Amino acid sequence: MTETLTRIMTERCRIERLTVEDAPALAAITDTSVTSQIPFLPEPFGEGDARALIADPDFHAVRDAAGGELLGVIGVHRRDGGVHEVGYWFAAAARGRGIATEAVRGVVRALAEARPGGAIVAECRPGNARSRALLRRAGFVETGAAGQRPGRMLLSWRAEVNDRIDVC
Repeated sequence: MTETLTRIMTERCRIERLTVEDAPALAAITDTSVTSQIPFLPEPFGEGDARALIADPDFHAVRDAAGGELLGVIGVHRRDGGVHEVGYWFAAAARGRGIATEAVRGVVRALAEARPGGAIVAECRPGNARSRALLRRAGFVETGAAGQRPGRMLLSWRAEVNDRIDVC
Protein backbone atom coordinates (compact mmCIF):
# COMPACT_ATOMS: atom_id res chain seq x y z
CA MET A 1 0.00 0.00 0.00
CA THR A 2 2.09 2.82 1.31
CA GLU A 3 3.98 3.68 4.43
CA THR A 4 0.89 5.42 5.85
CA LEU A 5 -1.45 2.46 5.27
CA THR A 6 0.25 -0.32 7.15
CA ARG A 7 -2.81 -2.20 8.42
CA ILE A 8 -6.49 -1.89 7.64
CA MET A 9 -9.22 -3.64 9.60
CA THR A 10 -12.71 -4.29 8.31
CA GLU A 11 -15.42 -6.38 9.90
CA ARG A 12 -14.07 -9.65 8.49
CA CYS A 13 -10.65 -8.76 7.09
CA ARG A 14 -7.21 -7.70 8.22
CA ILE A 15 -5.19 -6.17 5.39
CA GLU A 16 -1.45 -5.92 5.98
CA ARG A 17 1.96 -6.66 4.47
CA LEU A 18 2.56 -10.15 3.16
CA THR A 19 5.26 -12.06 5.03
CA VAL A 20 7.69 -14.79 3.95
CA GLU A 21 5.60 -17.23 5.98
CA ASP A 22 2.73 -16.56 3.54
CA ALA A 23 4.60 -18.12 0.58
CA PRO A 24 2.98 -21.60 0.74
CA ALA A 25 -0.54 -20.22 1.19
CA LEU A 26 0.03 -17.56 -1.48
CA ALA A 27 1.17 -20.21 -3.95
CA ALA A 28 -1.89 -22.30 -3.11
CA ILE A 29 -4.45 -19.52 -3.65
CA THR A 30 -2.79 -18.28 -6.85
CA ASP A 31 -4.16 -21.03 -9.04
CA THR A 32 -4.92 -21.15 -12.77
CA SER A 33 -8.21 -19.27 -12.30
CA VAL A 34 -6.10 -16.36 -11.02
CA THR A 35 -3.05 -16.59 -13.28
CA SER A 36 -5.26 -16.76 -16.38
CA GLN A 37 -6.65 -13.30 -15.52
CA ILE A 38 -3.44 -11.58 -14.36
CA PRO A 39 -0.77 -11.60 -17.08
CA PHE A 40 2.21 -10.75 -14.86
CA LEU A 41 1.69 -13.88 -12.74
CA PRO A 42 3.52 -16.96 -14.03
CA GLU A 43 1.72 -20.26 -14.61
CA PRO A 44 2.25 -22.36 -12.65
CA PHE A 45 2.70 -20.02 -9.68
CA GLY A 46 4.96 -21.68 -7.11
CA GLU A 47 6.48 -20.79 -3.76
CA GLY A 48 9.48 -19.12 -5.42
CA ASP A 49 7.10 -16.88 -7.34
CA ALA A 50 5.24 -16.20 -4.10
CA ARG A 51 8.45 -15.15 -2.32
CA ALA A 52 9.30 -12.77 -5.18
CA LEU A 53 5.85 -11.19 -4.99
CA ILE A 54 6.06 -10.92 -1.19
CA ALA A 55 9.26 -8.87 -1.59
CA ASP A 56 7.29 -6.23 -3.52
CA PRO A 57 5.83 -3.74 -1.00
CA ASP A 58 2.89 -2.97 -3.32
CA PHE A 59 1.19 -6.30 -2.54
CA HIS A 60 -0.72 -6.96 0.69
CA ALA A 61 -2.34 -9.89 2.41
CA VAL A 62 -6.07 -9.99 2.99
CA ARG A 63 -6.53 -12.20 6.03
CA ASP A 64 -9.50 -13.51 7.91
CA ALA A 65 -9.80 -11.05 10.80
CA ALA A 66 -10.49 -13.80 13.31
CA GLY A 67 -8.10 -16.58 12.35
CA GLY A 68 -5.48 -14.90 10.18
CA GLU A 69 -5.92 -17.27 7.19
CA LEU A 70 -4.73 -15.78 3.89
CA LEU A 71 -7.86 -15.08 1.84
CA GLY A 72 -6.41 -13.01 -0.95
CA VAL A 73 -4.04 -10.32 -2.14
CA ILE A 74 -4.58 -6.63 -2.85
CA GLY A 75 -2.04 -4.60 -4.76
CA VAL A 76 -1.87 -0.82 -4.56
CA HIS A 77 0.33 0.68 -7.24
CA ARG A 78 1.29 4.31 -7.69
CA ARG A 79 0.78 5.72 -11.17
CA ASP A 80 1.84 9.09 -12.52
CA GLY A 81 -0.01 12.16 -11.27
CA GLY A 82 -0.77 10.90 -7.77
CA VAL A 83 -3.13 8.19 -9.04
CA HIS A 84 -3.27 4.85 -7.21
CA GLU A 85 -4.34 1.66 -8.94
CA VAL A 86 -5.93 -1.16 -6.97
CA GLY A 87 -5.85 -4.80 -8.09
CA TYR A 88 -6.66 -8.04 -6.30
CA TRP A 89 -7.16 -11.78 -6.34
CA PHE A 90 -8.77 -14.09 -3.84
CA ALA A 91 -8.75 -17.76 -2.93
CA ALA A 92 -11.54 -19.78 -4.51
CA ALA A 93 -12.93 -20.50 -1.03
CA ALA A 94 -13.24 -16.76 -0.32
CA ARG A 95 -15.13 -15.90 -3.51
CA GLY A 96 -18.85 -15.23 -3.53
CA ARG A 97 -18.98 -14.28 0.16
CA GLY A 98 -18.52 -10.50 -0.10
CA ILE A 99 -15.04 -10.68 1.39
CA ALA A 100 -13.30 -9.26 -1.67
CA THR A 101 -15.77 -6.38 -1.90
CA GLU A 102 -15.29 -5.62 1.79
CA ALA A 103 -11.50 -5.69 1.47
CA VAL A 104 -11.38 -3.53 -1.67
CA ARG A 105 -13.77 -1.01 -0.07
CA GLY A 106 -11.56 -0.89 2.99
CA VAL A 107 -8.42 -0.22 0.96
CA VAL A 108 -9.92 2.47 -1.27
CA ARG A 109 -11.54 4.25 1.65
CA ALA A 110 -8.27 4.22 3.58
CA LEU A 111 -6.41 5.53 0.52
CA ALA A 112 -8.99 8.28 0.07
CA GLU A 113 -8.65 9.34 3.70
CA ALA A 114 -4.85 9.30 3.56
CA ARG A 115 -4.71 11.19 0.25
CA PRO A 116 -7.79 13.39 -0.11
CA GLY A 117 -8.43 14.30 -3.72
CA GLY A 118 -6.13 11.61 -5.11
CA ALA A 119 -7.62 9.47 -7.86
CA ILE A 120 -8.05 5.73 -7.33
CA VAL A 121 -8.50 3.48 -10.35
CA ALA A 122 -8.76 -0.18 -11.24
CA GLU A 123 -8.59 -2.11 -14.50
CA CYS A 124 -10.36 -5.27 -15.53
CA ARG A 125 -11.22 -7.20 -18.64
CA PRO A 126 -14.65 -6.27 -20.04
CA GLY A 127 -15.61 -9.96 -20.04
CA ASN A 128 -14.76 -10.44 -16.35
CA ALA A 129 -18.30 -9.82 -15.10
CA ARG A 130 -17.56 -10.85 -11.50
CA SER A 131 -14.65 -8.44 -11.16
CA ARG A 132 -16.62 -5.61 -12.78
CA ALA A 133 -19.51 -6.23 -10.38
CA LEU A 134 -17.16 -6.32 -7.40
CA LEU A 135 -15.62 -3.01 -8.44
CA ARG A 136 -19.06 -1.41 -8.87
CA ARG A 137 -20.08 -2.62 -5.39
CA ALA A 138 -16.86 -1.13 -4.01
CA GLY A 139 -17.70 2.29 -5.49
CA PHE A 140 -15.94 2.23 -8.86
CA VAL A 141 -17.57 3.46 -12.07
CA GLU A 142 -16.67 2.61 -15.63
CA THR A 143 -14.92 5.53 -17.31
CA GLY A 144 -15.36 4.43 -20.92
CA ALA A 145 -11.58 4.60 -21.34
CA ALA A 146 -9.25 1.74 -22.09
CA GLY A 147 -6.89 0.63 -19.35
CA GLN A 148 -3.11 0.83 -19.63
CA ARG A 149 -2.90 -2.92 -20.21
CA PRO A 150 -4.17 -4.39 -23.49
CA GLY A 151 -7.74 -5.64 -23.36
CA ARG A 152 -8.56 -3.86 -20.11
CA MET A 153 -11.11 -1.21 -19.24
CA LEU A 154 -10.50 1.60 -16.74
CA LEU A 155 -12.72 2.16 -13.72
CA SER A 156 -12.48 5.05 -11.28
CA TRP A 157 -13.49 5.15 -7.62
CA ARG A 158 -16.08 7.67 -6.52
CA ALA A 159 -16.29 8.51 -2.84
CA GLU A 160 -19.66 8.23 -1.18
CA VAL A 161 -20.86 10.38 1.69
CA ASN A 162 -19.67 8.99 5.02
CA ASP A 163 -17.00 6.73 3.52
CA ARG A 164 -14.86 6.18 6.59
CA ILE A 165 -12.81 3.28 7.92
CA ASP A 166 -10.38 2.82 10.79
CA VAL A 167 -6.73 2.81 9.72
CA CYS A 168 -4.39 1.41 12.35
